[in-house]
Amino acid sequence: MAEAPLPTFDTPPSQDELFARLRLARSRRVGPATFRRLIAEHGNARAALTALPEVARAAGDTGYAPAEEGLVRREIRAARRHGARLLTLGAPGYPARLAEIADAPPVLWARGEAAALSAPTVAIVGTRNASSLALRMARSLGRALAEAGVTVVSGLARGVDTVAHDAALAGKTVAVHAGGLDRVYPAENVDLAGRIAKAGCNLSERPFGLAPQARDFPRRNRIISGTAQVVVVVEAAAKSGSMITARNALDQGREVMAVPGHPFDGRASGCNLLLRDGAALVRGADDVLDLLDGLREGSAPKPKARPAPATNRQPTSEVPLDTRVLDLLSPTPVAEDQLLAELGDAGPVDARHLSARLSELELSGRIERRAGGLLVRV
Repeated sequence: MAEAPLPTFDTPPSQDELFARLRLARSRRVGPATFRRLIAEHGNARAALTALPEVARAAGDTGYAPAEEGLVRREIRAARRHGARLLTLGAPGYPARLAEIADAPPVLWARGEAAALSAPTVAIVGTRNASSLALRMARSLGRALAEAGVTVVSGLARGVDTVAHDAALAGKTVAVHAGGLDRVYPAENVDLAGRIAKAGCNLSERPFGLAPQARDFPRRNRIISGTAQVVVVVEAAAKSGSMITARNALDQGREVMAVPGHPFDGRASGCNLLLRDGAALVRGADDVLDLLDGLREGSAPKPKARPAPATNRQPTSEVPLDTRVLDLLSPTPVAEDQLLAELGDAGPVDARHLSARLSELELSGRIERRAGGLLVRV
């Protein structure tokens, strides 16, 4: 399903518009899809903020108010203290590859040189409880890729992430944080994050002062894969955050590569599954560089085009669309395209109309969007 087009700027937005975009992004139940749709419909964030209470009222929330201006101003002051810059979707400076994904963060805080992501970029991810061989591989890959002019991106976690970042400091490396940039996790990597700010960039979509929670790590993972052309999984169990990153990468049209591991080592089971299912094998940095050689800068694989609905008519079922949506959704995440197809079994549904209704259901708190833009009923 095509996302609502977001107005883009040839020059940086005004300070008032930047403030409005940050406030809109911090408003209750405004996720990436709703943010994008509101600005597309109203032209800018200031107009979208004005319309937001009425949109929420139509969704059944009569007491809705956007994020408090005072909270947003405190966030901006904290960013200034830490030397961070605000990047907004559709404006100059926002990472171009990340802007391609369906659930791109509306706002990002960047500490360091965000332009590092305009170079060829490879994500290196893996388990926190890494084997010595995996750490050696992560170190070798990080160093060799950085020396070849490739930006290495990872999640600043213990194990593979930490080693990859540290090795890539000879060149450019980008750390994507799960919490606010001032709440480095794990705390032992505070010094590393400081060095990364001088040899690349720290990124986060979360407000300053926010300590990461369990739910924030899958959200972070979509950014790691979204900024990269290639995702390399060094060592990962079959059920792990690194496998979430790999799945995100596949959904986003990125290349996925994996380092093989011993079949008896559970820490390598995810990598071996990826290889079985067609991921490219990594023996060393040359394998990754060979793949990158086939990708011209700015032409990283795009997500596959999603089929448009065959009709633009409104739903013909007598059952209200909201009821049909809620009946089909559950705590198990479902893609919006799949939901559209299932709704179509009972009568044609216009994709734009469905997108608008989903935004209102999200604002009312009856549904949520998870990593990858998947929908769940709450």
